[in-house]
Amino acid sequence: MNKNEVLKEHHIAKKASVSAGELLQNKNLIAEIFSSDKDIKLTADIQAEQRIKDIISAESSYPILAEESGKSVEKLGDTYWIIDPLDGTANYSRSIPISAVSICLMHQLNPVLGVIYDFNNDHLYEGSIVSDALLNDEKIKVSSIDNSKSGILITGLPNNTDYSDKALIKMIRDFQDWRKVRMLGSAAMAAAFVASGKADVYKEKNSYIWDVAAGAAIVKAAGGHVSLTNQNESFQVDVFFSNGHILG
Repeated sequence: MNKNEVLKEHHIAKKASVSAGELLQNKNLIAEIFSSDKDIKLTADIQAEQRIKDIISAESSYPILAEESGKSVEKLGDTYWIIDPLDGTANYSRSIPISAVSICLMHQLNPVLGVIYDFNNDHLYEGSIVSDALLNDEKIKVSSIDNSKSGILITGLPNNTDYSDKALIKMIRDFQDWRKVRMLGSAAMAAAFVASGKADVYKEKNSYIWDVAAGAAIVKAAGGHVSLTNQNESFQVDVFFSNGHILG
């Protein structure tokens, strides 16, 4: 993709994310349409996704992989959109202001551009392979902290987390290497915080690709290190985003 093509699609992503964020300001959308022991889906998820898809489909020729509705075509091809209309649904449902709209354009399994709209604070994070990482049009970059003892780790507990004693002990031992550890309930916001230097590493196993694809593009544009590995048939991946100075 050339620069002009990327910038055109980037504009579409920004337009769609802000429009969905405006919709999500309506707190009457918290009716549950699905609930399990570890997950919920709201009317907000469905309506925000449809608004994003309507805008993208009207202005872009690329197919879509969306959290709620899946693939728009059977074979996505080399270039396609990845949409999470509301990352942090549980937070949103309880009025915890940590959630976001997340949109990425993927080309040959590489994030080309990403937009994360923190509609709670009107913060638009963006970045691409042809542009800097920005927060509300101001350049952002990753932190310069080079050791975990001085750093902040963000992590999470996906729906299928292993809660066995062995797994939790291993997690706690990892936490002990860090000055502070945070769990936000939104992978998109975790990535945005790494990209803007508020935290130093975000890592999580078995996160869904739509939770982290946009963040990968933005972290990379901000000068950080991005690793998405072990993708399975359910589009889950192991995520490691860092400032590039802490790699373990």
